[in-house]
Amino acid sequence: MSPPETPPLSFALSGGALLEAAAMVLVFVALLFLGSMVLPSRRITGPDAEGNERIYKLNGLALFLIAAVAAGLAQFFGWFSLSALYTHFAALFVAANAFAFALAGWLYWRGVRAPGAAPGFWRGYFCGVDAGPVRFGLDLKLFSYRPSLIGLALINASFAVVQWETYGELTLAMALYQAFTFLYVLNYFQFEQGMIHTWDIISERFGWMLVWGDYVLVPFFYCLPGWWLVHAPDPLSPAAAMAIVLLFAFGFWLFRGA
Repeated sequence: MSPPETPPLSFALSGGALLEAAAMVLVFVALLFLGSMVLPSRRITGPDAEGNERIYKLNGLALFLIAAVAAGLAQFFGWFSLSALYTHFAALFVAANAFAFALAGWLYWRGVRAPGAAPGFWRGYFCGVDAGPVRFGLDLKLFSYRPSLIGLALINASFAVVQWETYGELTLAMALYQAFTFLYVLNYFQFEQGMIHTWDIISERFGWMLVWGDYVLVPFFYCLPGWWLVHAPDPLSPAAAMAIVLLFAFGFWLFRGA
């Protein structure tokens, strides 16, 4: 596999690209939020920062599978190509940052209006004011992991699409990367209920740090190995592939089984 003469530009910025990226981010988050509201869900109780119980709606697995199937069908029938996530990578990064900063600002404004909330601006904005913001019956912290990880999965898939469209094949390294990262996201949603017992959900205030981590850090930085693999021509030997599979299996066992 040799690199193309002119690789697709995933870091090009223009006014049109930024507008398209902003629309993609807003529609994506809005659809996931709507899906979280209307899809059948398992309701479980968990503790909050004050030691009280609150109800969480768990339907992230259904959302993820629907998003994966919808993306696959759109790609297959030509309704939408996931390669757009690659060609708009920089614009999406900018749009996601703008969304994260704006959401953190809204959370700060919402939090300081509550009785007894009096943090300084910088502390309140970056670290958060409210540890358990709820909107339309959804815990916003728990919800934000859905666009975070589903977004990561879709961006990762776009790398495979671009490699296939460019070279007509997937490298073994790309195939393994896609399998591992898909399993990682699938496994998170399979055990989504575990999140309600984490410090992030129970005690961490929802401010810029957590918002930016959800909407920017995870989808746009965790995917960088896949971005590099798109035009990586070096073949992966069967022995190296087997070693990588065994290492992943061992790490996954430590993560979930030990």
